[in-house]
Amino acid sequence: MTRSNYIFTSESVSEGHPDKVCDRISDSILDAFIAEEPEARVACETFATTNRVVIGGEVGLSDKTKLADYMGRVEGIARDCIKDIGYEQEKFHHATCEITNLLHEQSAHIAQGVNADEAKKKAEGAGDQGIMFGFATNETEMLMPAPILYAHAILKRLAEVRKNGTEPALGPDAKSQLSVRYEGGKPVGVSSLVLSTQHFDPDLTSVDIRAIVEPYITEVLPEGWLTADTVWHVNPTGKFVIGGPDGDAGLTGRKIIVDTYGGAAPHGGGAFSGKDPTKVDRSAAYVARYLAKNVVAAGMADRCTIQLSYAIGVAEPLSIYADTHGTGEIEPSAIELAIRKTMDLTPRGIREHLQLNKPIFARTAAYGHFGRAPEADGGFSWEKTDLVDALKAAV
Repeated sequence: MTRSNYIFTSESVSEGHPDKVCDRISDSILDAFIAEEPEARVACETFATTNRVVIGGEVGLSDKTKLADYMGRVEGIARDCIKDIGYEQEKFHHATCEITNLLHEQSAHIAQGVNADEAKKKAEGAGDQGIMFGFATNETEMLMPAPILYAHAILKRLAEVRKNGTEPALGPDAKSQLSVRYEGGKPVGVSSLVLSTQHFDPDLTSVDIRAIVEPYITEVLPEGWLTADTVWHVNPTGKFVIGGPDGDAGLTGRKIIVDTYGGAAPHGGGAFSGKDPTKVDRSAAYVARYLAKNVVAAGMADRCTIQLSYAIGVAEPLSIYADTHGTGEIEPSAIELAIRKTMDLTPRGIREHLQLNKPIFARTAAYGHFGRAPEADGGFSWEKTDLVDALKAAV
């Protein structure tokens, strides 16, 4: 039986967190290649530490004469990312950190499994094997779990006031964590809140930092969620002056739970950033969220999990699984059949339906890949609810 009264916790990290710096660089490199060629192949990993960034992985363009030119742009892209995030520290500065580019051309053996071959009537296959999950719940307007949605919202708001100069004392590196109290299965308040944020003045205390951040936190949380009983932990270790990759090493793809549902739903294990949309780790996770969100938006269930599975070089998914967690108005098996009727879930079908062959990925690198508003240029297209009518007609 589903529990009705409980506390659930999720965390978020800011764009200046070391792992998120790496995600941003990897996705910005991806965007640069896709802007040149929508079908570009990119699998880019970034590592960052004190005054050092190392970039590696595989890239591919059909016009190989352009490959060297784009390889030459990588360092500038990385520096621009670090500058925009806000790092100008002595031991991690956008202008002075050492950047090593180890990207190389995509493996021909990987390409042969993925590329379509019209002469042999071979459809484009998945870029790898794996399982991908999507989730939606009607507990928030964005059909996302409340703890992760508002943990992101806190850090995004603090980044805004830091970068526009309103709160210059704050640094780029930060973490939030919300423990949300549920009654009757719905979120009603915050039992505890953790916020750790970098600051530039070493004399600032935890009390000082709370005075700076509390108005913004109150602003983004639903009215009445913060009460006299809410326990606050602001910079609980004390000073937090040394931040970012100078304080802790970063790596692309290490924040997969932060990127998705904050632990409220399963995760297939594959990271997103730095991967072009032929990689189903990314594109199929996006379409699984799209499908789950449309199921909930259609009123078929209050909560929905969708699982998809793929094999490298094989176009069609091996399986489609739906779970409505006992909240469904429609049988899960009927939802699975409706999905097959309404969506082409081959890698190319996903990319075309969601219009993923666009430079829209750097913006996903912080504050969550899900629960964001669809954008006019195609960003966050997987957050649309334009499949509702088709799903209803198919059951």
